[in-house]
This record gives sequence, C-alpha cells and structure tokens, in this order.
Amino acid sequence: MRILIVEDDAKIASFMQKGLEEEGFQVDVSEDGEDCESEALQKKYDLILLDLALPRKSGFDLCEQWRRDGVTLPIIVVTAKGASRDVVRALEGGADDYITKPFSFEELVARIRANLRRISTYAEQLVYRVDDLYVDIPKRDVMRGNEPVYLSSREFTLLAYLLQHQDRIISKEEIMEKVFGFSAFANTNIVEVYINHLRKKLDCGTQKQLIHTIRGKGYILKVFDD
Repeated sequence: MRILIVEDDAKIASFMQKGLEEEGFQVDVSEDGEDCESEALQKKYDLILLDLALPRKSGFDLCEQWRRDGVTLPIIVVTAKGASRDVVRALEGGADDYITKPFSFEELVARIRANLRRISTYAEQLVYRVDDLYVDIPKRDVMRGNEPVYLSSREFTLLAYLLQHQDRIISKEEIMEKVFGFSAFANTNIVEVYINHLRKKLDCGTQKQLIHTIRGKGYILKVFDD
C-alpha cells in the first residue's frame, strides 16, 4: 500500500513517514500544496494524509480540487485545526476522515487501515446494475444511463454499501458505524450530508430516484414501481 503525506512540518512528516514505513507502507512526502497538486493524478496511491495549513494552496482547496478532478482514493485530514467548522468544511470538501494534532500514532494507523478496509470490503460482487445505474466496483466506475457519475471516495463507499444491502432498510446508525467509522451515537449529520450529495449526483438528469428515505427507520436503495 502506498501513501502520500502532504505536510509542511518536516518533523511531523518525518515522524509519520518513518512510522508508516515500519508498518509496511510505501510513503512519499510533499511539503507544498501547489507542488503536490498533480501527485494524486500522476502516481498510484492508495491513501492521502493531508494537512490543511499548507504553503501556497491550502489543504481545503487541494482536497476540493482533487475531488473535482476525479480522485476517489481515501483522504484523511491530519491537522491542528480542530474547530467544528473546519471539520465540517473538510468533510464536505471531500475528506474521508479527520484527525486533530497532536495525535496517537496508533490511532493514525488504525484509521488508515479502517479506511483502506472499507474500500476493499466492497469487492465481493464486482458489478451492480440497478435500473439504469451501473457500478463496477474494482474499476470504481459509476454510470447513470449513458452518463458517467463522478464520486468522491467516501461517496463511492457509501453507494457500495447501499448496493451491497439493496432492498433492505439501513439505519443511520449502521451507516455511521460501517461506512464512516463513527460511533452510532456520535452527534453529527454526516450521513444526511453524504446521502444528499449522492442523491444529487445519481439523480441528475433523471426523474427516477434510487435512494429513498424511510422516515424514522433509515435509507434504502431500491427501484419502486410507478
């Protein structure tokens, strides 16, 4: 597994790189937001660790740009910015997870493995077809009708989980735990945010909704007869 660390503090970057290499990961480091902008597009990485306070281009802007460019691999923000508004902005901008400095190295490794595990879990069935929705799990291709749908890594993971359990109502608590890795009792609206993002992308240009809210119970991916 290959990881890109984007961190301008040389001591922190070296600490993470050395520790992760001892854990068996291949690690590259970039210290500048603009310099590493093309890194995720040109090289094969499995995950990115991203600081927010970077020279020339912030981690917020970098994450959003990567998602617009179609980068779907997991992005974990590692930053000293711990305010709720920063967490929300990073997650809504496409980040998959968020760790506040100072952090435990053991927790960092656990979160990396959890994000990588969530991505690999959905390879049991290779291709899904629901109405005019086509999803190729290994290639991470999503089509609605004849149009490609570009999803962030977390959006893709959420869609894959809904597909894996299609025709079954899935509670918000289950999604929080299985897809986002949060406690079922965490005080966050992250599920609603990502369900809304996913609906907008999947239903664009079509009248048939695939993801439905079952009031008081959760969500279901299903084709209902008209």
